[in-house]
Amino acid sequence: MDRKDAPAYPVGLRLAGRRVVVVGGGQVAQRRLPALVSAGADIVVVSPTVTPSVEAMADAGELRWERRPYEDGDLEGAWYALVASTDAAANAAASAEAEARRVWCVRSDDAEAATAWTPATGRTEGVTVAVLTGRDPRRSAAVRDAVVEGLRDGTLVAPHHRTRTAGVALVGGGPGDPDLITVRGRRLLAEADVVIADRLGPRDLLDELPPHVEVIDATKIPYGRAMAQEAINSALIEHARAGKAVVRLKGGDPYVFGRGMEEAEALAAAGIPVTVVPGISSSISVPGAAGIPVTHRGVAHEFTVVSGHVAPDDARSLVDWAALARLRGTLVLLMAVERIGPIAATLVAGGRSADTPVAVVQEGTTAAQRRVDATLATVADVVEAEGVRPPAVIVIGDVVTVGGGVGQGRTGR
Repeated sequence: MDRKDAPAYPVGLRLAGRRVVVVGGGQVAQRRLPALVSAGADIVVVSPTVTPSVEAMADAGELRWERRPYEDGDLEGAWYALVASTDAAANAAASAEAEARRVWCVRSDDAEAATAWTPATGRTEGVTVAVLTGRDPRRSAAVRDAVVEGLRDGTLVAPHHRTRTAGVALVGGGPGDPDLITVRGRRLLAEADVVIADRLGPRDLLDELPPHVEVIDATKIPYGRAMAQEAINSALIEHARAGKAVVRLKGGDPYVFGRGMEEAEALAAAGIPVTVVPGISSSISVPGAAGIPVTHRGVAHEFTVVSGHVAPDDARSLVDWAALARLRGTLVLLMAVERIGPIAATLVAGGRSADTPVAVVQEGTTAAQRRVDATLATVADVVEAEGVRPPAVIVIGDVVTVGGGVGQGRTGR
């Protein structure tokens, strides 16, 4: 095989504390230097001039700058050399010295004359991805980007085996569309051994999990409704103590009507490490997907999110409905479909106009999303007539009529 056709041998250089010489201080050097600094190399830049960014690195003590042209002998004691000046003769001379001293040398101007190539490199969560495709650097970069993005969003599964610490991640799955989970949430889900999922979590993500992952439906954990949360807490603790990486997948955000703090407190009391991954709350995202901004200049300067799981006249209610009725901004109700009648009546009795626009968005951000519009006076009848069922987000206020549904992410009805 011709030497030029032989593939490069990949290797990871450990350059911490070791001398690295960079010939040239232009844009190529500027791009390569941060990685060398991160590697802890003892860097010397040899160049009459450098870019402002390289000069700033020298001023900060991250490298030494020799303000002169390359001279024979500059590579003495070097472990690695990057030749990237605009002087072809200097580049050739530095490359020849590297060859004579057996110093691995990268040439920015002539890859064929180099003894080393710089891979397209990316990093995520302690993993370094380096890609070489010979003489096609753009393809190297594209492959690198695809691998790094896959590791970040969990579509490329690479579970930890040596350093992973067992524990529980409380992950907010977002409003329902699987694409709206956070990058970190998706990655943790891909690395899980056990997933305890809510009914309102993004169910499509569960189909992507490897076969060995145990998926537990939180609504089917035994002990009845009164003990449901305690049973969930016990299941989280049990699996974590067994050395498993556990994800508690919740709809929306764990701390927005999600009882996430109760679970975090139970886990902390049991000595279980807890990671909280915020999620996109349906209180904002679902109205947005239906073309409704919860605030709008000249229309609403505030929005209030309220749980409607108990009626206004229920002794357990912690909501000051009279105060809400006096507000001029947007009111967003979650878990309120079954009690929208008494809620609307209470708001009207408290002073909110019966003509106030109302939108009810069912199954927001999913393929089943639909929107029905009404007023405070008619919303109870409209919800019953349209057969609206949970989960649904109810938006009350003049923002409902802003934009006429511009920017709807799903088709409404």
